[in-house]
Order: sequence, then structure tokens, then C-alpha cells
Amino acid sequence: MFNPEAELISILKTAGVGFTASLPCEKIKVLLEMIGSSFQHLPLTREEEGVGICAGAALAGRRPAMFVQSSGIGNMLNALLSLTQFYELPLALFVSQRGIYKERIAAQLPMGQRLPGILRGAGIPFTPVSSHRDFGKVRKKLGDLYAQNRVHAFLLSPSTWEGSEAGTLSEKAAVRRQTSEIPRATVQKRIRPRLTRMDIIRSIAPHLASKAVVCNLGIPSKELYAARHQPSNFYMLGSMGMVTPIGLGISLCTGKEVVVIDGDGSILMNPGTLATIACSSPRNLTIVGIDNSAYGSTGNQPTLTDGCIDLENLARGFGISNTVKVATAKDLRAAMKGGEKGPRFIHALAVPGNSDSPNIPLGHIAIKEQVMRFLSGR
Repeated sequence: MFNPEAELISILKTAGVGFTASLPCEKIKVLLEMIGSSFQHLPLTREEEGVGICAGAALAGRRPAMFVQSSGIGNMLNALLSLTQFYELPLALFVSQRGIYKERIAAQLPMGQRLPGILRGAGIPFTPVSSHRDFGKVRKKLGDLYAQNRVHAFLLSPSTWEGSEAGTLSEKAAVRRQTSEIPRATVQKRIRPRLTRMDIIRSIAPHLASKAVVCNLGIPSKELYAARHQPSNFYMLGSMGMVTPIGLGISLCTGKEVVVIDGDGSILMNPGTLATIACSSPRNLTIVGIDNSAYGSTGNQPTLTDGCIDLENLARGFGISNTVKVATAKDLRAAMKGGEKGPRFIHALAVPGNSDSPNIPLGHIAIKEQVMRFLSGR
């Protein structure tokens, strides 16, 4: 029986792949069904969030792999360069390359045909795969990329699966419907913010001990370092919008408590991650969404939470039921001490303003290695 999908999955298992994530592509639908039943697997809302989630999985010691189509690479490039490559984290990308073989959708041609040049320009090595006979290259490159903490893309031509006798799930069996009740949005009177972001970080700092903490990039990370540095803090130095995805990836791959310190501008950049969190429901994840209605690190330009979006209602609308809105240090401490299991979303209202906290005196690789030692128990 000719089954290239099963052959590839066997190679992934031999290479020690321990975490997978994907967005669908019709050309690899059978492969994705088999991946979902063979590995710890997470369906994504957007490719970029998958980069962050897989980075979190790598920090927790897993070997991650992502499955996307060629158009999705355009949604991932900044995160791949400023997060995965920058922190030297491993990631295997399996890309269903559209627009090169018997393509019937004209809109797939531009990205699919230019993909090798785009990857080359981004400094991301890749291996074309046009049949199962190329799987030997996949086997070798997988071992190398995990050993060397590199990103590598495998460009899967649709011709790879031609003639496969692998079966597909029936349409009825493949469709899973969500029957749980969606939390109702809350209607609340306007709460006036009183604290700065630094005040909030200082208030929650005592409750971060022995927890893995992922902090938003720029000034928030500097403020966390000044308020409570610990080896378990992952300070973001780039890749805005990736903080909550990284925290999610860590929480799904470790039993340790994980706290994400995110911001309104960053959350709005990848709001679909809240849906992914609600679906995967990690009980060890708390998100502190500090909302000062401003892009604080770039000059306090207003965000859409300035009279338009309520982040707590956004989280509840995406299915996170354990939420609270706070504006005082007392309420913050109570929320952090709450014994409820996650995922939790703490909507912390703040006034705009930055402290004059100094730069973090740690290099990015040192930050990564400290966190990985903590998560591994070393």
C-alpha cells in the first residue's frame, strides 16, 4: 500500500517531534488528519501565532513542527526572523507549496512561485520535496535542525501525495461541533484606571515567584526586570503580538504555572490566540492584559481600546470564561491570588506612561537559556 503520509509521520516520530500545529490546506488534508491523531497537535487561527506557540513549546524542551500552505509564510516572516531565529529556537516548517503543480487557483501562483526566493532572501534554508523519494532529505535535515536550533522549511509539492492510498476521514467524522456554552459578555460600568503599567507590574511581582513569566517587548520587559528579575522570566525583545502565543506554547508543554504579561496593542495584533487558548484550555495559564489604551513603547499613540474595544469582553467572546477586570493594586493582588484554574484573563486597566527603567543587561540567548533551565527543572 502506497502511503507517503504514513512514511513522513514515521520520520517525524523518529526525529523526536513532540508538538505540532497547523492551518489547513486541501493538498495535505489527509496528512493533517493523520498528524492530528499522531502527535500533540494544536489547530491555529493564524500562522503567525503558531510561530509563537511553537517557540514556547521549544522553550519547554519539545521539538515543534508546523504545517501550513505557502501563502501562510507571508504571515509568519517577521516572527520567524525576530523570534525563532533570533532566540535560536528550532522549528520544522512543512509547507504545502501551491502554485507550482497542477494549480487551479490563480491567486496561489504569486506566493507559491516566489516562495523559494522569499525564503532565500529571509535566510531561511529550505528543501524541496516533490515525491516520497525525497523523504531521505527530510530525515537528515530534521536531525540537523533540532541539533543546531535552526529553522528549516520543507516545501511539499502536491505531486508528493499523488497516488497515495491513505484513507480520509468521512466528512461526518471529520466535523466536530462545539457544544459548550459560550460565556456571555459582561456589561459593566466604566472603571477609571489609576495605576501605571509599572505600578501594575510591581503589584503582581510577589505573585510571580516560581512561575514561568513571558513579558511583552520593549519597556514592559524593562519594567519587569527592574521590579522582579528571576531566571524564569522570558523577556521579549522583538516580535510584537507573540507574547501570549509563547505563553500558550509553554503552558501546553509543561506543568509549571505560566503568567503572560501582555498589552492591549499586542493582544489586538493577534486576538485569535484567545480563541486558541479557549479551545486548548490550559489550566496553568494566566494572562495579565495591561490596558493603557496606548502603544507605550512607541510614543503613547492610542490603541483601539480607547473607547472602542473592551479586552475582557473580547476574551469572553472568544470563549475564556474565567475573566476579571481590575484597576487597583488590591484587586490585582486578589486576582493573582485567586485559586481558580486557568486559563485566566486579568484585564488590568492602566493610565498611559512609561517608567525610566534601564535596559536589561542580558543578551537574548542568555535569557532563553535561563528560562529553558527553569522549565527543565535544572
